[in-house]
Amino acid sequence: MTAADAYAALLSHHHRIAALEDAASILSWDQETCMPPAGAAQRAESRGALAAVLHGLRTDPRLPDWIAAAEAADLDEAGRADLREAARSHALSTRVPADLAEALAREASATHRVWAQAQAERDPAAFLPALDRMLSLRRQEAQALSGGGGDPYDALLDQYEPGASAAALAETFARLRAGLTALLDRIAGAPQAPQARGRFPQAAQLALARAAAEACGYDWRVGRLDLAVHPFSSGGGRDVRITTRVREDDPMECLYSTLHETGHALYELGVDEALLGRPAGGHASMGVHESQSRLWENHVGRAAAAAPAIHRMAEAHLGDMGLAGPDAFHAAANAVQPGFIRTAADEAQYDLHILLRFDLERALLSGDLPAEDLPQAWDERFEADFGRRPSNAAEGCLQDVHWSEGLIGYFPTYTLGNMGAAALMQRLREDEPALDAALGQGDFRPVLDWLRPRIHAPGRIKPVAALWTDAVGAPPDETALLAHLEAKFAPLHGL
Repeated sequence: MTAADAYAALLSHHHRIAALEDAASILSWDQETCMPPAGAAQRAESRGALAAVLHGLRTDPRLPDWIAAAEAADLDEAGRADLREAARSHALSTRVPADLAEALAREASATHRVWAQAQAERDPAAFLPALDRMLSLRRQEAQALSGGGGDPYDALLDQYEPGASAAALAETFARLRAGLTALLDRIAGAPQAPQARGRFPQAAQLALARAAAEACGYDWRVGRLDLAVHPFSSGGGRDVRITTRVREDDPMECLYSTLHETGHALYELGVDEALLGRPAGGHASMGVHESQSRLWENHVGRAAAAAPAIHRMAEAHLGDMGLAGPDAFHAAANAVQPGFIRTAADEAQYDLHILLRFDLERALLSGDLPAEDLPQAWDERFEADFGRRPSNAAEGCLQDVHWSEGLIGYFPTYTLGNMGAAALMQRLREDEPALDAALGQGDFRPVLDWLRPRIHAPGRIKPVAALWTDAVGAPPDETALLAHLEAKFAPLHGL
């Protein structure tokens, strides 16, 4: 087999993997949006069976030979990235036994349904045994991935953020925590921001959500908007779907959840079409992915410059919101106020929610925190960080979907995303001095045009650190984020 033939065989094999990953994504999307409740057990078996097939393809013994032979081919940067990413995927996949991979997929589907029911009934006791089973499987996976050495949490974190470590994140997060608490101490006692008043029907909110997504560049020919308990974006290539949720007394939640998921979708849709189905296609890391969602949600949707356009759009669909103009809308969209729900948290407090989860999930994985003790540990930590205790588990340890699906190591990527979004927007404003004027007119295209070649199109061609270095000069830390928060909240609160 020639080097060129080996490379072609590798790409053909990976296209098959990508096609089945698309099918798995659709099964997951369907489960969250429209699957009949009685189908849960059947769906768990389907997802488990598909995971087993995918594991077999990812661990195919021919892959190392194809990769080694293709090294001699005359490949461009994307081709070399294909070999690098294929080798990484094979190495990680072969460390996890096939039966464990299947069990993880099956348990994730089953545990999710248990979580959804427990959340609806505010009953943590109904969920904790399932969480304990999921944690046991993830510990086995971490052991397999790490070979028994190092921090097990790092082995799971690496699946979302290649090269990251809990120790390094803890140092960065400690500096961020200090900056956030100092800012919140200064904001404490400031006058309350105005709030939207009234009842806003679901249909009107969804119409606004669709209009906002379109304004950002989301294309309905390759996407759709649905309702879910926990909003998410799903898919890749040319089928990327978003979900949102609606509270009729709070139109901000639907609007900004939609903008968040639109950011994810725009990233997936922006990957160079030539990379689709290849190892070098897809997102560079979940931290990069979250930088896109948080950028569109907070740096565009909640920006002072964009407030006139967003306010006009909101009033066109929702009518009178009880907010006296764009300045009041901007203040309401950025209100710093008590709350228990991470996804509804303002920017000044959001990352404290993430740091809480980062610490608790490390303790859960290590076994230092038994699953049965999670509700009490959550409430005590929340009171220490925010000065109040959740009134029920739906406001506390049951509010997020992540642990039910075994996504241990995912939460820190939200804060990595916030740091990345701030760094990107800082550089974008330097490159595009007329940006604020465009945002005020509702022209968000300069943002997408700037992001496409720097973040979206490269897919996985560049390692994460190189992608950040090329885009903003260095991998982001807490500096740009704290500067952004100061620049936003100091004027809002007269600090």
